[in-house]
Amino acid sequence: MAFEVASVKPAQPGPPALTSVTLMRYLFNLGDAKPPGGRLSGSSSILNYIYFAWKLNVSQSEGLRRQLPKWANENYEIDAKAEGNPTKDQMRLMMQSLLAERFKLRVHFETREVPVLALVLVKPGKLGPKLIPHSEGPRCPEPVEDTGPLPALPPPEPGVAWPPRCGGSAQRGASNGTWLGSRDTTLALLANDVFALGFSLGEVDKPVVDQTGLQGRFDFMLELPPGILSLGPRPRNPDPANPDDPLNEPATFFPNALRGQLGLKLVRSRGGVRALIIDHIETPSGN
Repeated sequence: MAFEVASVKPAQPGPPALTSVTLMRYLFNLGDAKPPGGRLSGSSSILNYIYFAWKLNVSQSEGLRRQLPKWANENYEIDAKAEGNPTKDQMRLMMQSLLAERFKLRVHFETREVPVLALVLVKPGKLGPKLIPHSEGPRCPEPVEDTGPLPALPPPEPGVAWPPRCGGSAQRGASNGTWLGSRDTTLALLANDVFALGFSLGEVDKPVVDQTGLQGRFDFMLELPPGILSLGPRPRNPDPANPDDPLNEPATFFPNALRGQLGLKLVRSRGGVRALIIDHIETPSGN
């Protein structure tokens, strides 16, 4: 599949335009929100375009970053129009074609056995209170066109589904807490969220793979203390029932939250991680 028309050129320096903000939201949201008229417009890095085209997770994109040449760190502006009203996965295939045509990009996948953190249930067959099958939660709203600025994501409220939209992850920090959640997601995507947040907290240093054995789709929400993502001193998480538990140390707050709220834990293991390998890439050809 290919775009009907497409323009590619180096982005101009300066703050991102609204079209670029909308594009980034579309590239990184795993939901199926549709761009108006099947059009992608804005600037981003080659890494982000590849991330989108092959539906990579965060740990895969970290390995990809090291393979790219320095010039690929620059942003490129893409203005592409698809015929009709394609799905998001069809847009991904069109992006693959565009990258192959303009950047001469050639890639292949390899599965490599590496040290990982396996996401498993603390107690077999038992979910945590904030991890529920999607069929038991509220229905998802209808997909909408992903256009214009989104309103600020509200903090969770009792009795209100959070995040408001399904299909992608949401993260919200406020004076009274920090939340990570998703609705209608798989445990494989939840593992990706665990890696992304745990990596940013400095508590996860290896790819996270789902080894729960759970099938189907789920809703989850993980609540963390306020300021957990700030650069200042980290809050402590004492467990009155186990004051000497080493998991109460600040550096292991995140695993504590996984255990208590989602009924999940991370154990060191080895597993197959699918990696995207770049065989060839060039600076883009003219439009």
